Formats: sequence, C-alpha cells, structure tokens
Amino acid sequence: MEISLQKNNLITMLLILVCPDLLFSGFEANALPYDYTASIECLETPLKPLHGGGIILNPELNMGLKGWQAFGDAKIEQRELAGNKFVAVHARNHPTDSISQKLYLQQETLYSFSAWIQVSEGNEAVAAVFKTGTGFKHGGAVVAESKCWSMLKGGFTSDATGPAELYFESKNTSIEIWVDSISLQPFTTEEWASHQDQSIKKVRKAKVRIQAIDKQGNPLSNATITIQQNKPGFPIGCAINKNILKNTPYQKWFTSRFTVTTFEDEMKWYSTEVSPGHEDYTSADALLSFAKQHNIAVRGHNVLWDDPKCQPGWLYSLSPAELSSAVHKRIVSVMSRYRGQLIAWDVVNENLHFSFFESKLGDQATPNFYRLAHAVDWSVPLFLNEYNTIEDSRDWAATPAKYLQKLRQIQGLTRNAKMGIGLESHFGTPNLAYMRASLDTLGATGLPIWLTELDVLSGPNQAKYLEQILMEAYSHPKVDGIVIWAAWKPQGCYRMCLTDNNFNNLATGNVVDNLLRQWQSRAVSGLTDTRGFFEATLFHGDYEINITHPSSSAHSFVVVSTNASLQSPLTFQVSV
Repeated sequence: MEISLQKNNLITMLLILVCPDLLFSGFEANALPYDYTASIECLETPLKPLHGGGIILNPELNMGLKGWQAFGDAKIEQRELAGNKFVAVHARNHPTDSISQKLYLQQETLYSFSAWIQVSEGNEAVAAVFKTGTGFKHGGAVVAESKCWSMLKGGFTSDATGPAELYFESKNTSIEIWVDSISLQPFTTEEWASHQDQSIKKVRKAKVRIQAIDKQGNPLSNATITIQQNKPGFPIGCAINKNILKNTPYQKWFTSRFTVTTFEDEMKWYSTEVSPGHEDYTSADALLSFAKQHNIAVRGHNVLWDDPKCQPGWLYSLSPAELSSAVHKRIVSVMSRYRGQLIAWDVVNENLHFSFFESKLGDQATPNFYRLAHAVDWSVPLFLNEYNTIEDSRDWAATPAKYLQKLRQIQGLTRNAKMGIGLESHFGTPNLAYMRASLDTLGATGLPIWLTELDVLSGPNQAKYLEQILMEAYSHPKVDGIVIWAAWKPQGCYRMCLTDNNFNNLATGNVVDNLLRQWQSRAVSGLTDTRGFFEATLFHGDYEINITHPSSSAHSFVVVSTNASLQSPLTFQVSV
C-alpha cells in the first residue's frame, strides 16, 4: 500500500505497515485452504492437479484407466506423450460422448473443480458436467486447443447427497478430447467462509506500527495515538440516475454510503444523441458535477452497446460507411468530453452475446473501437463489460475462456491500451464455487476486475444471495471494485432496489450497510509503549492519525492510501 501524507506535526512519527499474518487461530488455521491459482496459458505439459485431485480417483491417469470409464458411445484409452500420461476420448458420435467417473456428493457442499484439456485439432469449447439425482450441474468450460493443454477451472454447489457422475462435453463430435490432472475438492460452507475471512485479512487489511519520537530521535512512551478512518480503500458504489439531482433524501442516503458510481442511462448513446447530430449531455454533465461535489468517482458507461435493441433509433437505417462514421464520432465525442474526469470506461457492452456492430462493420470492429478509444483517452482502463461470465456456468457464450478469447483479440490491435475486465454480475441463484473459480481464471490476466452492475433477481432469498455475492467478491484477491445496479426510480429499480421510495432501507439495503460497516476500521486509540510504539490492524484506506503527549501540544496528520494492494512491508518517517 503506497501512502502519502498531509501533516501538521512537531513530533516526529515513524509509521510501519506490516504484511498481515498468514496464519490464523481457531477454525481458520485448521480449515482446508483454497487454491486461488489458475493458468490461462496453453502449456506443453499439464500442471499437477489442484488439491492433489481431491476426491477424484487416479487424477493424473498414472494408474491406467482405473476409476474411469467411457460415457455414451465413446472409445477411451490411456496415452503417453513426452512422459505424460492422459486419457484420450475418440470415436465420438454425440456431444456428451467422453470419459466419466462416478462420485458421491454431499448436500450443501461447495465443490471446486479443475482439469487440463486438449483437443486433437483446432480449438473447441469443452465443458465439464456432473450428472446428479436432481439434475445436471455444469462445472465450467474452456476453449481447448490442439498441441497444448488448457486449464478448465470451475465449480458448483451440491443440493443433495447422493451418487453423481462427471463427464465432459463438446459440440464438435469430430474431435478427440484429451483429459489430465483432474481435481474435485469439496468444501463445507464453514470452510468456504473461512477462505473469505483469511483472504480479507491478507488482501484488504494491514498491520500498522507507529513509533513516536521527539526531535532528538528519542522514543516517546505514553503518547496517545488516535486513528480514524476517513475513506475506505476498496471502492464500493451504486448506480445513480438523474432522479438524484433534485431529490435531497436520495442524495443524503447515497452520499453517506458510496465512493463510486455509474450513471444508469444518462451517458449511453441512445440518451445523448436521440436524433443524428443533436448531442445533449445535459443530464450526464449534471450527474458528473454532483459526483465531483461529493468526491465520488465515476465509471464511464457505456460508449457502445452491441445489443441491437439498445441503439439510437436513427442508427438502424445507416449504411455501413455511415455507421462507421457515426461510431467514430460517438467515441470521440463522449470520451473527449469526459476525458480526465472518470476512472474507467465501459467501451463496448455485451460484446460476447451480441454483434450489432460486427454484423455491419466486420469481425475487427470491436478491436478497432478500442484502438480509437485508447487514442482518445489513454489515461484510464478500458473495460469490456459482459454478463454471465461469473453468474451462469451454463452460458457457453460468455465463459471466462470466451471472455479471454475476445480480450486477446482486442489486445492484438491495442497493445498499449490499459484494459479492464467488467463483469455485470446480474445474478439469480449464485453459484459461489463457479464465481470464485471464474474470478481466479480472469484474475490470472493481472488486469483490474470490477463487478460493474451487481444485482440479484427478486425473490425470497434476494438479500441473502446479495450478501453471499458481495462477500465473495470483496474477499477475492483479484477484485478491485464493485458497483451495485440499484439506481432508484419512483416506478422501481431495474431488478433490485436498496430502499423504498422514502429511502428507508429494504433488506438488501441493510445487507449493504452491514457489510460497509464490517469492512471499515473503527476508531482506534491507545498509548505508545516504552519504545514509543503503537500497533493496530486496519482496513486499507485513508486515515487521520492524532498524537498527543505531555511534552508537546496535540498534532495530527492524514495517511492517504493510493494503492489498496500491500505487497511488502513499508516504512516511512514523518518529520518537520
């Protein structure tokens, strides 16, 4: 965590930030750890199975085909290349023809799954499926290649105790499927929660050690240290719309909670250019002014939307050349207007599910959009914003592998652009094991990851599910921020509101408030020891630190976090 100081003090202070302890007491220390690692490289040889294979029998195929059998009409055999043994599936007539292993699952248990996959030619999507007594559980999918091994990482929660069968699926029946290093690791809900707690302690908090010394460098014992958090380091926000501009209760409720926002519709193309050539940024300008006034960061949303239903009406009649010109003008107009005032851009929305612009401008349309966007505003990350990448393992169009495939296409034409991973996060019933595994895979890019439009479908468990998703996202070491999609309107929110029309919290709002309180440091006060030291463990963020001592008057300074990631101990000295 890099920090800078704003100070007004005559007592010299030494402040040390120490990496949090890696071992924890009680249940956490004994719980089976979770492996957050994932590979997005296609490797010559697969890596060892995670968790030693978990409950999978013969996970590395070193014991022939023991534990494995053909599924459907497939033929299977053990093969060996360069000393590595694996199972090959051939003579496939149906998408589900593959290998399988019979398992026994436990109810309300979360299962982390991984395997290394290769196909005999080309590149094809291959999915892992678990056939259970209550239906099919989709464990995840990967775009496998020939001549190298790709890691499939996923998971699911078992809703019943009983027998199950793992198998693999690919729609292209002409290819062989090769499988190796398979793992299925069960975790209880208590163990899963302990992973979250451990991760929060490791990536969201730091141990602070302050030493007070006098002008001669001598330690000051019994100095009173008071630490007060001014702002959290991890950005959590909520969407807003123009209704907030003239609604004081809405403003008070919103500004007392959130540090970042996204405009629900006001920056979208169909809002800013209803008729060709007549741009109107009045609402977006007013919302940005409001956000600045309250020191709330803004994400730009969105420059283009690939859904054919979500275009300005006049766009549909344009020729390809006219459309290309209109898109160019749109990108330059909106991004130059707000350049330097936002923290990110959602450049293209829902590009994995829809292809309005590609269908008219060609397969390279999206990379070209990002290249132009980077030329206009190179200062902030450019996000690809998509849904179902972490929400639904059954949606093959938007798997992490498909997302990465599109991302690489964009990066091929915009090598110097700062890219970001935007995950809309419109959830029904959350699959936390799949969500975590998907974040692991996407996190292997090293790019910033945001949950950009988080909400949960209305139902009796809406608040419960929201809490589970927020906890999973906040605790994940690769997630950099969260925006909740609950902009208030008198007629109701998009899918989920946090308050009623009088801005009294609903159950979902209470969940958010409780977690915001849980993820902030309470005021800390104490005395320095005989060596002048005082220690505290704090969430990353901006802090005001006050010091008093009988030998001098009271003084204070502000510690401002500029990077929420603490990789190594940091020592600095405050002096006049």
